[in-house]
Amino acid sequence: MTHALFDYANHGRVAGSYLQPLLEAAAARGLAAQALEQAAGLAAGALEPLPESLPAADYVRLLDTAAALADDPHFGLHVGERVKLGTYSVYGLILLSCRDFGHAFEQTIRYEQLAHDLGRSSLEVEGGLARYTWHSRFTGAGRHLADSVFAGIRVFGNWLAGAPLPPARLELMHDGGGPALHGEYLRVFGELPQFGAEANVASFDAQLLAWPVPNADVGMYPVLRQHAEQLLQQRAQADAGIAAQVREAVVRGLPQGQARLAPVAQELGLSPRTLQRKLSDAGVNFQQVLDQTRFALARDYLRQPGLSLVDIAFLLGYQEQSAFNHAFREWAGVNPGAWRVAAQSA
Repeated sequence: MTHALFDYANHGRVAGSYLQPLLEAAAARGLAAQALEQAAGLAAGALEPLPESLPAADYVRLLDTAAALADDPHFGLHVGERVKLGTYSVYGLILLSCRDFGHAFEQTIRYEQLAHDLGRSSLEVEGGLARYTWHSRFTGAGRHLADSVFAGIRVFGNWLAGAPLPPARLELMHDGGGPALHGEYLRVFGELPQFGAEANVASFDAQLLAWPVPNADVGMYPVLRQHAEQLLQQRAQADAGIAAQVREAVVRGLPQGQARLAPVAQELGLSPRTLQRKLSDAGVNFQQVLDQTRFALARDYLRQPGLSLVDIAFLLGYQEQSAFNHAFREWAGVNPGAWRVAAQSA
């Protein structure tokens, strides 16, 4: 299939608690929430009171917008420095109950999605060297996103250890903004990162993974882990549930030309904006669900020799067969007639 029907980097959410350090760093530079909303193109009241969550793409845009408004080339670093235990919600509490730093990294990989959908972590250990990699889902973002993530990890890691950790060898994909800006990286990380790297990686002595977490309440770990697993399960069920409901409504509405956002939302008893938010929480948008549903139905219809291409276009809610042909080529890489011939031959 040549056309991607699903692009998670443009969806997903950031928890309100994870947004808090950004708003605090902006306020410290004289930027009110209302000014940020307006400059970033968000709806009035989107940031104040603090929302339960925010679209991940809006969060990334806020980082760059606030940095520009504050004229702060290190805004991402300063956001990361404001990370606290509560920033990571339940996931942060789990880290506080880990027996050692190796355990904490394992929990990060499993539960960081409870705090944000900005990227995912991985850890490799080889030859006494540990390599932590953060895979951003916003590869086109500026340096503030990666800076905020790694500064936050540094600050929170020092807090967990109860003392400054040895500086890691840090590699960042962005250009660092030039030598005139490097002093702040030295202050925050204790060592100048390598800029222009192929991945965002922190390398350190693997022995650090065995370091105990002082004052860790390991007895709370089973309870917190169970709670976090329940949250992950609820999220997965909610994500699957709303997408499935929309698909069913789309199937019913396509022949009547009612497979649009507004009528589908009305059928589900939601406002269009609420439906869009729920779908965003599920990592998709309405157009993606519509395209996925049409593509699946089109393949079923094309396997039925009694249906002409005109009939199929009508059943899928297209006014013209040419529009259906164009869409199908985008999905499958071939026109529907060729796909039907290949399917019949198979």
